[in-house]
Amino acid sequence: MFEQHRRHSSRLLAKARGDALCDLLLQNVHLFVPTTKEWITTDIAIADGTVVGWGARDARATIDLDGASATPGFIDAHMHIESTKLWIPHFVAAVLPWGTTAVANDPHEMANVLGSTGVMAMIEATRGLPFTFGFSASSCVPASQFESPGARFDLDDIQQVLADTNGIGLAEVMNFPAVIAGHPELLAKITAAGVHRVDGHAPGVTGRLLDTYLCAGIESDHEMLTYDEVVEKRRKGMWVFLRHGSASQNLASFARTVIDHGTSRVALCSDDREPDLIVDHGHINHCIEVAIEAGISLEDALTMATMNAADYHGFDHLGIVAPGYQADLNIYESMDRLVPEMVIQHGDVVARHGRLVAPIDHVKPLPVLLGTVHLKESLTADSFKIDVSPGQSVRVIQVFEHSLLTGSEIVTIAEDDSTLNQLTVIERHLGTGRRGHGYLKGFGLARGAIASTVAHDAHNLMVVGANSDQGRHDMAVAANHIASTGGGQAVCLNGDILAEVRLPIAGLMADLPAEELGRQVAYAQNVVRQVLGSSLDAPFMTLSFLGLSVIPALKLTDHGLIDVERFAVTPLIVD
Repeated sequence: MFEQHRRHSSRLLAKARGDALCDLLLQNVHLFVPTTKEWITTDIAIADGTVVGWGARDARATIDLDGASATPGFIDAHMHIESTKLWIPHFVAAVLPWGTTAVANDPHEMANVLGSTGVMAMIEATRGLPFTFGFSASSCVPASQFESPGARFDLDDIQQVLADTNGIGLAEVMNFPAVIAGHPELLAKITAAGVHRVDGHAPGVTGRLLDTYLCAGIESDHEMLTYDEVVEKRRKGMWVFLRHGSASQNLASFARTVIDHGTSRVALCSDDREPDLIVDHGHINHCIEVAIEAGISLEDALTMATMNAADYHGFDHLGIVAPGYQADLNIYESMDRLVPEMVIQHGDVVARHGRLVAPIDHVKPLPVLLGTVHLKESLTADSFKIDVSPGQSVRVIQVFEHSLLTGSEIVTIAEDDSTLNQLTVIERHLGTGRRGHGYLKGFGLARGAIASTVAHDAHNLMVVGANSDQGRHDMAVAANHIASTGGGQAVCLNGDILAEVRLPIAGLMADLPAEELGRQVAYAQNVVRQVLGSSLDAPFMTLSFLGLSVIPALKLTDHGLIDVERFAVTPLIVD
């Protein structure tokens, strides 16, 4: 957990002066300095988890790095640990060897399922781990009035996180229409942030609407739709976080903003990243690689992944390898690929050659985090029947690859139209039995069905299937199966479960190592693509955002179809 840094002690100053032994001296380091974006060759002295100086010092242990390159530890400027599906200790074990040593985490997935009880259980699980966690207080639980979460996260909960856990700020304020309209409850939450940061979430908001949003106190955004929008937000003083997750990727598209205008007020984030992507490609190191491939210089990419993220979030002891800063740094034999040979966190070597070497205290999830799927009744094919006749026109959600943005089309229904898939959202927290039905274009299931309790942001049960009687039967089988296992994701064809990922922790996470969970996720995704016929790179992650009622244009919740641009429920059938 994030704790205020105490720099000044007589013992530390004695070691900085060279009057007492340091713990570790790293010799002959080719160090990246983000403040000036240059590389220098120096020795680095470390004591009590802190860099106490550049240059030679007497130390209990010495490592000659023979000119190897070093960078500050990487910082994720915005993410949701729950979206990795990894329980806290497994997440740390997965990302440390890739060089990520700190994250700014918004726990609003857990908050939507279990409220402050779940969030505090997550925060408690971070204690004692060799990692820096900054938790922000979730601002929009529910994300809007059109979603049905398992709990709310109100003003009192926000104040508790900020005061009792040293929270870093107010998390992404997604209900931008309410902010712009001056909704008193949201403005009170922003006011409660005080001196802390207030993160934004305003896709497509520009002009006077953006001016109003900024006047409310919003300071950052990671949900930009166009390059012009990115530039406008930067010009108006907003921080922007360039993202490369599993389904949501805008870093490469918006790299030009850094090439044209520099790194001021820009940081990198993963937001939502599947465990198989972490295992295969890494974490923030992978974002840096994507940035470089898109034309951003190595030095600019490193600056955004270290000092800039630290500056924004008030991690005033991180982001630079310099006297008085926490000793978090990555050592590389070659900068051609950002896989560190050694990772040092708080002065201790925690990973070597891509493998964790530090002990990780494993805290089991508390019982309150389990058993969160509550359906009113067992589902049948009839539960997914939509009362639409051939020849009627309906609103259809258009799915786009690598984007949280969806389109809205009007389509005339044909009998069992195979170009469409059916989508159903089922309230799963309180057993109300409430369901919303709709159609998808672009998801590409030729047969079968998939179901998931990972469904932003309310995390109800979402099921997509082939638009046929057999497809609806498979939807029922898949949904009932994951309900019986306490949550997760499942793939069904002809009544058989072909693949599953069990996520019993709030229906979001599993207490499994990243490699094992990553294999399960990758296998399930491959079955969806190879057997069911979808062409999407990350079908489950894409599915999970089709119910997020604050990202345009058309979404589906248990309340029905949501026209996000009008911010209203809209009928499925077009008269």
